[in-house]
Amino acid sequence: YDAGALTSLSKPPQLGGRVWEGMEDKRFLGGFGSDFCSGDIDDPTRNYLDRGEQLAICVQRCVEELCHPDHQIERVIHVGDAPADILAAKNYAHHPSKPKNVSVGVIGVATGSYSVEELRDLCGERIPGVWEPIILNEGVGVGNMEAFIRACGLKAGA
Repeated sequence: YDAGALTSLSKPPQLGGRVWEGMEDKRFLGGFGSDFCSGDIDDPTRNYLDRGEQLAICVQRCVEELCHPDHQIERVIHVGDAPADILAAKNYAHHPSKPKNVSVGVIGVATGSYSVEELRDLCGERIPGVWEPIILNEGVGVGNMEAFIRACGLKAGA
């Protein structure tokens, strides 16, 4: 995901009543493309599965970093503009390493080569508390941080 855009908010968003202090905040952790690769990044039958493994690594990293009874992961949100992003998040929603009671969402943004309809069709049915995809209409959330933060289920800071 591209976290850089989130730093432009003038007021930090609320995280379950807590204020997000920016990317330097420990609550903001991520995964990277270099964390996992099965071998052939151009193989379309593996690409989204590799991205799903990257999400699993990211979440495990967060669980280890936040190991405290007051800090639990409730929701994982993956942001993307390609079918592999949608399918990776959908795959992770049913991944054996996903912590129980963690909802997986994807924020699909039609900024690339794929339409809103193409991304929405890949999402399939929403499963409350398990798989909660959101596909933003073209232009919504792109350059509009408040709309994007709302799509993530957060509120702008007070």
